[in-house]
Amino acid sequence: MTDASDVPGIDLTDPEVLRDPASAYGRVRELSPLARLLAPGMRPMWVLTRHEDARAMLSDPRFELGADSFMRPPGIPEHCLAYMRTMQEMEGPEHARLRRLVSPAFTPRRAVDFRPRIEPIVESLLDDLPNHAEGGSVDLLAHFARPLPIEVICELVGIAEIDRPRWREYGAAVAAGWGQAFADAIPGIMEGAKAAVASRRAELGDDLISDLIRAQADDEGRLGDTEMVTLVWNLVLAGQTPTNLIANAVETLLRHPGQLAALREDAGLMPRAVEELTRWSGPQLLTIPRLPREDVEMFGVSILKGEPVTASIVSANRDPRAFADPDRFDIGRVAGPSGHLGYAHGPHFCLGASLARAQTEVALTALLRRFPDLSLADAQATGRVPDPGTWRLASLTVIL
Repeated sequence: MTDASDVPGIDLTDPEVLRDPASAYGRVRELSPLARLLAPGMRPMWVLTRHEDARAMLSDPRFELGADSFMRPPGIPEHCLAYMRTMQEMEGPEHARLRRLVSPAFTPRRAVDFRPRIEPIVESLLDDLPNHAEGGSVDLLAHFARPLPIEVICELVGIAEIDRPRWREYGAAVAAGWGQAFADAIPGIMEGAKAAVASRRAELGDDLISDLIRAQADDEGRLGDTEMVTLVWNLVLAGQTPTNLIANAVETLLRHPGQLAALREDAGLMPRAVEELTRWSGPQLLTIPRLPREDVEMFGVSILKGEPVTASIVSANRDPRAFADPDRFDIGRVAGPSGHLGYAHGPHFCLGASLARAQTEVALTALLRRFPDLSLADAQATGRVPDPGTWRLASLTVIL
């Protein structure tokens, strides 16, 4: 049995880990398939660094998601607590029932059918971009990548146009981190979700809330009112996550002019390019930690029941055991049999993966078409937020 002290450690506050997580995790991956994540004030966490092992853990029923997998802000009002247990915290039949009811809205076919409703949102934001330019440059994150996903998910879920400004504010509170701003917004978020459900009960439409209300007429597996409100707020706020994928994708393409030129020349490469962008510069660095239901031995190390275990997505997606020449960005890359882990894997595979792919494809296609001379305002600037869990930009200033 290997002693835990012999397992490599990764300091999440190390500037090099924050600056270049792909290289930092990559060095550890080649030393060991298992490491420890360490940070002051944080419980140590086990992390799997290799693709095959990470993928296996994410589908292993011994490793569960639960309330302790998530950080909740303090001071949540008592009357809101009933709506805080989301589908991500559930396992087994309970999780499967809710996912079965919601998943028809997020199938690849539905994402294709939804593209005509994404396109005008994209075009409207691009129309408005020049109005935000200062000194010839504009922040593409603030005025395109950030507002787009919240508009798209509001359209899909069924949030009325008049209510969307406040959902943008809620989204900004979440984007700032699940801290005090989010805690302060929780009562308004719950009231907004309740109002959205009530509005659709009065007038059904072509949206997810309406579909769920229709499903309530079916006694088999029907949603309770609390479940409905919880799903609505959680789906809307979770639906803004493509923000960082779109921003990272644009920066990556602008820093790889040869790949950008190939994509401009052949728009048919866009779906493959989006997969490669998700693998190479996807925003999620780590999966939500799982908690073992029992003591588990991994690679000669005893992991005790309840000790958090995560997978390093950034490391797995650059694993040479799974990808040839993994550090090379190549939009012509053909995905291997296992694929990347940008949307995780297993029962909790990202529900909105098809929608994220669709809106990223639409966004990049329209952006590159509308602004053929698009370039970084400062090619030397990085502008990354020092976040150990998410690879994200603070801003993306470009010249149109």
